[in-house]
Amino acid sequence: MQILAEGDFLRRNVSCSEDSLSLIKDIHGVPPGSFLVKLSEVIGSFKTLRKMAILWCKIVAELRRLWGEELHIPGIPLDEFPDLHSCLLYQQLQVINCCVSRKKRHAIASKSLEAALRDAKRFSPESAKGVNAPGHLLYAKTSSGELVLRLGAGSKAPNLFMLESGEPIYSPIPQEGPLLTEDLIKETEEFVLRTGSVGAGCSQLLSDMQGFKAANPGCILEDFVRWHSPPDWTDSEPTDEANETSSSDGGNSSSTKGYLSSRMQKEGNLWRELWETSKPVPAVKQAPLFDEELAVEGILNHMENISPSELFEQFFISLLGLGTLMAEAKLSSNDYLSKLFYECKDYFVVTCQGRPWSEKVDDICQVYETMEAMIVNPDEVVKAMKQADEARTPGSETKRISFLKLGLNFGIKDRNPRKPSPRSESSSEESPMKQQFSNFFEGKSSLFSKNKPPKPGSASPGEKTPSAEDSDWTLV
Repeated sequence: MQILAEGDFLRRNVSCSEDSLSLIKDIHGVPPGSFLVKLSEVIGSFKTLRKMAILWCKIVAELRRLWGEELHIPGIPLDEFPDLHSCLLYQQLQVINCCVSRKKRHAIASKSLEAALRDAKRFSPESAKGVNAPGHLLYAKTSSGELVLRLGAGSKAPNLFMLESGEPIYSPIPQEGPLLTEDLIKETEEFVLRTGSVGAGCSQLLSDMQGFKAANPGCILEDFVRWHSPPDWTDSEPTDEANETSSSDGGNSSSTKGYLSSRMQKEGNLWRELWETSKPVPAVKQAPLFDEELAVEGILNHMENISPSELFEQFFISLLGLGTLMAEAKLSSNDYLSKLFYECKDYFVVTCQGRPWSEKVDDICQVYETMEAMIVNPDEVVKAMKQADEARTPGSETKRISFLKLGLNFGIKDRNPRKPSPRSESSSEESPMKQQFSNFFEGKSSLFSKNKPPKPGSASPGEKTPSAEDSDWTLV
């Protein structure tokens, strides 16, 4: 699909500062140059639910194809954790791209491990340091003097050596943790509060122990604690209390170079139990803590079954953020209009942070139209503002804020396609940004319509719309 093709698919270049981008986070929008903004613009230009549904189904099918071929979604970060300040749909697209990157890294790590095991069979431990030996083979000498191949080792841990053998400690290459969108984080928190389960934490700790053992043959629990949880290790002689605890535990918790914390020395300590059951297994060979296949399949299934209202809300926010950033680039330097613009911007932030903000979509559209009017007809807006100030009397009834009134004045009369006058054409030549902003809303996205997202009944006579008896937008 062209919309998913690599390259500069978003022809509009929106330059904005870090301060301006804070709006995107405040309203849970998406970055202005992202694929989701372009998709919102395309789908929002359609006037019937059927056309929107057809394109959305094709988009999801294309996302499924990209995932199957391990290709990244263009216009989405390649390998970043979900941005919880963005809308859920953008977070899910981030997860898909991140899972693609992880699959590729896992394949590379698996090949590297297999190569190391093959080379280890060809070269004895004694000859591994020879001139012709592979440089990626690392061995550790155990307390018994045996040389054992390190597997899944990363870099040396600074100033850490194994207590029994004196060999340097290497940080293992760990498993990558789960990728959680805001809805999954909420579900996880509710599950923990309801059940008191800490299973995920234990799984991560066990994985770290297995990787540490594989990277550091001959290590003991104290070595792992010193690397993983330094506060639980003290490099000094134990106190009387610690000595007593150590003696009752058989003397295994202390060392001539230091001792474990009291919580680590307690009977039945979880860390000790997990350490005793863990085996030396590099991360790439462990059971995955996070199943990328299952996660992406769940996201794609959610996209296939998403309701129109849930989807439109996120498209609406995407375009609202983009339009506001475009307006700010033009209006922030105008001393007279900037005050009104920032009132509009603050209104968006306050309203969109409330739940459910969709109940106020009419007001949002009015404020948005005011902002558009400031770009397209700045002189008329200034004139209307002055007239409103002059007409206001101290004893008059409190009215709605000025930008809502202006939205009614300018927005409704501009609903028909604009036919620019010679004056506006010459004005556009002087101000490319004004023309660009006006063109952006020339087709008046149905997502910004005060009639709210189109319903099945709004389809043209020649088109068949989804039946009310079907799911929200099932297409037969």
